[in-house]
Amino acid sequence: MMSSMSEIVKNLKTLVKKLEIVEIDEREVKIEVPCEKTLNVLSFLKGNGYSHLSILTAVDWIEENKFEIVYVLFSWENGGKFVVSTKIDRKKAKFVSVMHLWPIARFYERELHEFFGIQFEGNDDMRPLFLENWDSLPPLRKDFDPLEYSKEKFPDREYIKDVIYEAKVIRGDLNG
Repeated sequence: MMSSMSEIVKNLKTLVKKLEIVEIDEREVKIEVPCEKTLNVLSFLKGNGYSHLSILTAVDWIEENKFEIVYVLFSWENGGKFVVSTKIDRKKAKFVSVMHLWPIARFYERELHEFFGIQFEGNDDMRPLFLENWDSLPPLRKDFDPLEYSKEKFPDREYIKDVIYEAKVIRGDLNG
């Protein structure tokens, strides 16, 4: 790990107890943080040069009944990356917004709300980004059944093939 990142990790360990830190490679470190300390860690990292929120995403750990929220922070100064993650209760999928730290988080949080059902307190804009008129379980949750959804929304219908009509379209006799 780069010396600047080692120094930050050392300071984080004194600032926050119960951190799980994994060195992925020389320029990337993953930190697992308890929920209540996540904002402190993110603020600390931003104040120490990790000012670019590259991505905010989630993982559904259905067996544990948890969602893991993952923040990837990048430093333009040294090319280092911190992956900060925390787990929240899947049944009460709420977490605090980080829009005050990174305004772009508005859209990442909307996406996580839309695809996982996670609410972000402090972000009042939870309009869908992609799934207009979606009325089912969020599609990236592990308990979402795409086959069941397809059968419900797109029932089977009978299709009668008209080979003569298709041949005329292919030949150019008809504009299909």
